[in-house]
Amino acid sequence: HVFHFDRWWNPAVENQATDRAFRIGQTKKVFVHKMVTIGTLEERIDQMLEEKQRLAESITGSDESWLTELDDQTFRELITLSRDAVLE
Repeated sequence: HVFHFDRWWNPAVENQATDRAFRIGQTKKVFVHKMVTIGTLEERIDQMLEEKQRLAESITGSDESWLTELDDQTFRELITLSRDAVLE
């Protein structure tokens, strides 16, 4: 079992902690539990992370093979910062 008591803003940190339970040779199921108190900042962070994950999966799917399928122009547009996004 993996228990997450304190949610991270960056889901990669949490995923890395979870992945440590999936060691080479692991044969048992791994259960992940996330403790979130209703009506707190933790709950809002949890909702934000879930929404980001859903958005990312709807755009890219569940793997990263889509990156290698992009042509140069599309990839450039993906990583270019929009002038509208820059705060003055």
